[in-house]
Amino acid sequence: MAEIRVFGAGIFGLSIAWEALLRGASVEVVDPFGVGAGSSGGVVGALAPHVPENWNSKKQVQFDALDMAAEFWGGVAAAGGQDPGYGRTGRLQPIADEAALALARARGETAGALWQGRYRWDVVAAAEFPELLDSPTGWLIHDNLTARMHPRRACAALAAAIGAKGGRIGPEATDRPMIEVRATGAAGLAELSQAMGRNLGTGVKGQAAVFRADLGGAPQLFAEALHIVPHADGTVAIGSTSEREYDDPVSTDGQLDALIETARRLCPALRAAPVIERWAGLRPRARSRAPMLGADPVRTGAYIANGGFKIGFGMAPMVARMMADLILEGRDTIPPEFRPEASL
Repeated sequence: MAEIRVFGAGIFGLSIAWEALLRGASVEVVDPFGVGAGSSGGVVGALAPHVPENWNSKKQVQFDALDMAAEFWGGVAAAGGQDPGYGRTGRLQPIADEAALALARARGETAGALWQGRYRWDVVAAAEFPELLDSPTGWLIHDNLTARMHPRRACAALAAAIGAKGGRIGPEATDRPMIEVRATGAAGLAELSQAMGRNLGTGVKGQAAVFRADLGGAPQLFAEALHIVPHADGTVAIGSTSEREYDDPVSTDGQLDALIETARRLCPALRAAPVIERWAGLRPRARSRAPMLGADPVRTGAYIANGGFKIGFGMAPMVARMMADLILEGRDTIPPEFRPEASL
């Protein structure tokens, strides 16, 4: 039986631990700050696909992850008895002008092939969703591949499933020798950069907010680079900023105020809704802009899983699968642009 020690109880670390347990490994997860203490404890939870064109391995991995998400999160919920807040509710995007309308319709054709005929990218009348999203042309893009996830509930559900399967989660490592996986987010990228003497990635600050507004199973919205995500608990999360320069990584300011006003302008259902939470934190962004997966370039015999940035929850099922393939079965299914050396 392989014995795996995962440092970091965020979405990558917990997902890898869960997949390893399913394959028969003995697993412990170590995080002195607790489950979902970093950026994985955020609020937005938009699991959105790339545009269906100019296809590459990164887009394919993300598609595969989104495709398998319902089964992955259903298994987590069944094992641990906690709801991760997952739902494939789709997404709406406004269409700005006639050129964008023609492009949206063309992308609908390519989605049929690239999304393997399993999901749709359609142009629909904005009048079908009068309380959700205005559109300058009266038309919207509606895809049914996009899903939502409640980040904190997802981490808690994974922790419960890991515990139910016999895994251990704690603030300190045991003294047993184990195969090590570091999934330590922005702090891990800073540590790796220092050890290698070059910038391999950094934390990018994001600010987000939560409204009290029950939109049920409505699709999420994406407009003006803003995600608006209705959750099943009667809230709507919006976000987020992307800040490379900041004074305090966990404080909110006028940049979030501007997002809140934009959300209210775009979505009629939010105009009178109160904001009940403001959140800020650092998302780990690798230098390559893709997740960093594979052999740890500093520690011999160890592994690294980092750089989830904005797509960590969406990629998590495939990240877990690829890392378990490598660590437990010696099969390397990781695309070249996801490897640590892509950021060196």
